[in-house]
Amino acid sequence: MKSFSFAPISSKKSKVLILGTMPGIKSLELNQYYGHAQNNFWKFMFLILKEEFSYDYETRKNLLLQNNIALWDVLQFCDRVGSLDSAIKNEIANDFENFLKNHPNINTIIFNGQKAAAFFKKYVDLNKEYQKFTLPSTSPANAGKTFQDKLQEWKVIETLL
Repeated sequence: MKSFSFAPISSKKSKVLILGTMPGIKSLELNQYYGHAQNNFWKFMFLILKEEFSYDYETRKNLLLQNNIALWDVLQFCDRVGSLDSAIKNEIANDFENFLKNHPNINTIIFNGQKAAAFFKKYVDLNKEYQKFTLPSTSPANAGKTFQDKLQEWKVIETLL
């Protein structure tokens, strides 16, 4: 099945770019980043940014924008059956050269999981140095760490804003 990524959530003020690999089935159905109810991404963002949790997608997007955080995926499209990153084939990366040129305030890139970092390293060659962090995947498939352990690592965002 062909999967296509979403447009980025970003503004010219964005300082931090968070990158996933590719939206999963539930996210694609809902047309929302991290749409699977068991994915911890939005829970982490609201906790870290000290805001009351919301299920409203516009509120979620605005939370990121108000805190100068951009959100996108490393891959523009791929073939994948299911939602696991390990099933990704025939992938094509997004155009980071133009994206980063148009977002000059971004100085930090955070990868939501090892696969996002690996695809980025494989396909993206940057002319500028960025601070980079690979954090544990917020996906429910990543059961190797507890919610609290993952959240603790994601709290690095507090130091970047």
